[in-house]
Amino acid sequence: QTIDQLRDVMPEVYEQFAAIAEKLEKHYNDMQDMEFTIEDGKLYMLQTRNGKRTAAAALKVAVDLVDEGMIDEKEAVCRVEPKQLDALLHPTFDAEALKKAAVVGKGLAASPGAACGRVVFTAEEAKEWAARGEKVVLVRLETSPEDIEGMQVAQGILTVRGGMTSHAAVVARGMGTCCVSGCGDIVVDYAAKQFTLGGKTYKEGDWISLDGSTGNIYGEAVATVPADPGSGYFGRLMGWADKYRQLGVYTNADTPRDAKQAVTFGAEGIGLVRTEHMFFEGDRIKAVREMIVAENTEERKKALAKLLPYQQGDFEGIYEVMGERPVVVRYLDPPLHEFLPSKPEDIAELAADMGITTERLNEVVAALHEVNPMMGFRGCRLAVAYPEIAEMQTTAVISAAINVTKKGQYTIKPEIMIPLTTDIKEMKYVKEIVVSTADKLIAESGIDLKYEVGTMIENPRAALLADEIAAEAEFFSFGTNDLTQLTFGFSRDDAGKFLGYYYDKKIYESDPFAHLDQNGVGKLVENGVKLGKSVQPEMHMGICGEHGGDPTSVEFCHKVGLSYVSCSPFRVPIARLAAAQAAIKNPR
Repeated sequence: QTIDQLRDVMPEVYEQFAAIAEKLEKHYNDMQDMEFTIEDGKLYMLQTRNGKRTAAAALKVAVDLVDEGMIDEKEAVCRVEPKQLDALLHPTFDAEALKKAAVVGKGLAASPGAACGRVVFTAEEAKEWAARGEKVVLVRLETSPEDIEGMQVAQGILTVRGGMTSHAAVVARGMGTCCVSGCGDIVVDYAAKQFTLGGKTYKEGDWISLDGSTGNIYGEAVATVPADPGSGYFGRLMGWADKYRQLGVYTNADTPRDAKQAVTFGAEGIGLVRTEHMFFEGDRIKAVREMIVAENTEERKKALAKLLPYQQGDFEGIYEVMGERPVVVRYLDPPLHEFLPSKPEDIAELAADMGITTERLNEVVAALHEVNPMMGFRGCRLAVAYPEIAEMQTTAVISAAINVTKKGQYTIKPEIMIPLTTDIKEMKYVKEIVVSTADKLIAESGIDLKYEVGTMIENPRAALLADEIAAEAEFFSFGTNDLTQLTFGFSRDDAGKFLGYYYDKKIYESDPFAHLDQNGVGKLVENGVKLGKSVQPEMHMGICGEHGGDPTSVEFCHKVGLSYVSCSPFRVPIARLAAAQAAIKNPR
């Protein structure tokens, strides 16, 4: 029976209960979960405690308590757990349907939300099925940038390999798509279009469901409930959060669409534009591959000239969305082998498409092979070896800024970020290419365009020599994904194979790629901040690793004096709330 029926049966007891309930709520200044009994018409209160609540209820209760004068705005901001907001921004499973569903496997909770769809194994199949109106879940050993179009139409993404900062995880979070990664128990057979998990085989078209908030995998269709931001309560609470936080909250975004989504969630700028993500569509990937197989500078410049209009157009689109908000553009960062196929049949097909021999392309692939590619020929090393890459990207960034500024609505101030620097000489060499190219374009344009050139601090040496690098860099962005893997000495994509044992044996409490390791990596960040500001006291600094959306990591960033955090669009509200709580607890 519901509590209001007590009023009809025992009106005096009901009035007594209502008075006690109000007294308890006022005493604890929170919604109460009370237990009571009635014996021979006498009311006995057995216990009370703060009531558990859903994310939507937490928002409503916090705002209502402010309206009732029981708590103030700061207390309301601190009453809501930042990670609870995930449930408001992503679909969730229907509670009743979930009770009946059986978990058949578990991976890493790489991107929150709930997904239900039919199994497909390639990006092409995902697009075909989605075009027919089918909901799909893309199942891959691991994803690559070439899978992006399939990932965009999938309800969820499931991978066998990869960690919390793998390609699948990072891209899925950026798109707000559910993702479970690193489920090593899955055996995929692409040829037969099937995978096995938990002793059962799932074929193309079979239904599965994923919980990106727990990592659970269900071998059946489980009904989902759409996202619900909680109407006006969400807006009011986030308004209070913005009022009290001292840390800026930016987003990582590579397209105008992602940028627009992030702005609706309250992003104040873009802390990371990954330019390589712009290279994987149609004619763009062909031009990149032409650049890679080029035998001399002239051939490379011809290929880069084909990429220039695409890249410039993308930047113009992002600048139009962001207006005069800061936009930090990171130059080409990943190893070049990521742009080339590895299977013999794919190499042969690409060679024919490019009009070169299979032998020639095999030579290129072999020459680019690296034992540890994430520690190899990438980042600013590409610009040192091939300055024309930095010239093309600078031309695209500055020309886009000039064109948008000339329209008269905004004055764009580009922020150019050179990745993976380890030495002042390295930084200086690449910066000179950027500055000479940019200054020439600005002089020719006839307008007074300002820009900044900074760097990504993402390896221990750069953090230890941050004062030297600050003599050339105008801003720092700590790339904590790479800084974590280079500090710990394990791959962020492969660590999932053994980290579980470390959690079980209480060696590590959590995944250092999900929660910033404040004792080790954090000391490098704090050291880098202090050293950088000893040279440039007003230097603005942020982080652009996925830690930017983790509440405990955001609190750490506030404490060490960073200017902003940057995270995936759908994690922006979480970062805003976490930054406010950090400021309320530890004001600068």
